Amino acid sequence: MKNTIWVPQEKQAVFQSRGEYEALYGGAAGGGKSDALLTEALRQVHIPHYRGLILRKTYPQLSELIDRSRELYTKAYPKARYNDSKHFWLFPGGAKIYFGAMQHTKDRINYQGKRYDFIAFDELTHFTWDEYSYMFSRNRPSGSGTRVYMRSTTNPGGIGHSWVKERFITAAPPLTPIESRMNVVSPDGKLITVKRNRIFVPSTVFDNKRLLENDPNYLANLSMLPEKEKNALLYGDWDSFSGQVFSEWKNDSAHYTDRRFTHVIEPFEVPASWKIYRGFDFGYSKPFAVEWIAIDHDRRAYVIAELYGCTENADEGIRLTPQQIAAKIRTIEAEHPNLRGRRIHGIADPAIAKAETGQSIADMMAGEGVFFDFGDHERLPGKMQFHYRFAFDDEGIPMIYVFKNCRHFIRTVPNLVYDSTNVEDIDTRSEDHIYDCVRYVLMDNPINPRKNSLTKTYGEDPLDMNCEGSVNKYNFYSY
Repeated sequence: MKNTIWVPQEKQAVFQSRGEYEALYGGAAGGGKSDALLTEALRQVHIPHYRGLILRKTYPQLSELIDRSRELYTKAYPKARYNDSKHFWLFPGGAKIYFGAMQHTKDRINYQGKRYDFIAFDELTHFTWDEYSYMFSRNRPSGSGTRVYMRSTTNPGGIGHSWVKERFITAAPPLTPIESRMNVVSPDGKLITVKRNRIFVPSTVFDNKRLLENDPNYLANLSMLPEKEKNALLYGDWDSFSGQVFSEWKNDSAHYTDRRFTHVIEPFEVPASWKIYRGFDFGYSKPFAVEWIAIDHDRRAYVIAELYGCTENADEGIRLTPQQIAAKIRTIEAEHPNLRGRRIHGIADPAIAKAETGQSIADMMAGEGVFFDFGDHERLPGKMQFHYRFAFDDEGIPMIYVFKNCRHFIRTVPNLVYDSTNVEDIDTRSEDHIYDCVRYVLMDNPINPRKNSLTKTYGEDPLDMNCEGSVNKYNFYSY
């Protein structure tokens, strides 16, 4: 063993032993993610035509990975050389491992026409679904005899938090293979079913014995982080993370019936005297969103039904025309027990009134009997209406509830993150379509600021944000 350069720890070995096409490793800080990814990339460098690619969002973020690769790769392969200008390792037999970046979605075309046997994403939640999924097309053999697959590591939080959580975390328990089946039509019209599988391998700092031995204080460092960051980075909690906009959000199934200190509740029959609104945000290649919202006599909002035009892939639209969407809306409003026979006030993004060529989207839908007024598009006041409504009073009652069957609201709105440039606003690259359509309805029914009884006060709050919710208990991954 004296010539051994690196040996995987137990959880790293689990990750590196998986046979699924996609595998995500990590979920918390300090789990040895970088080493696991760098050494996995070496698996096929004995094959001359092998090509590997390791991606970070920007080139500056790659510096630590590259520095670590210099330590590992030069010891394992003394004749290997790193090309600083072109960012790749050349191994003695001819194999190459590239380090790449994709700062903007348009940068993915930089990889067009290229092929990589192995593709790895470090900090996957920093990438959008469009960026990640595009690289499926670049993941193909560079020659015979190579294994073609993808690997990723990440912590919670970031622009891609929602889709990564849906694809790897909530889709199945940890270490449980997840299978996707797709249908492809061949030129002769034959239907071909293809499948791919993926898996999530969790790790925390407690799985990295070497780190804790070398730096016992690192555990203390993580424990001193602000509550949201500590729960995400120390415990790997995917419901609490740095950059989360609506940290007040609580989804507690134990209180779905009594409706205390939870925003998600059991559906019920909406009283006839309550007003019903229909919020709408149009999308074609991106999802369209329709949310039906009831307002009671205390101006409390209830999200009672939804229609979301999304494929099984996050933030990918189903490409329906305005007329087709209107037909679906009519059907739901004619059949849903809480909507049938009700007067419904539609409010939509003012953009649907624009008619650059021919009819506007609003006119097309009106032709199908679905009508909208146009909402107030002010972004920051609209965001604050969410904060005011998410706040709990001393009895645990908020000013907005969501029926538990409105799963796309529950999936997307709590996972929205702040824009890195416009730091008070939502990052519009995230899956914000349901947020937008509900925002139009809330802006039509504004309420005054409310103090959240769960808020920890650390000082003055001149912007009256009131959005630092506390959390009582977090558990480790169980598997």
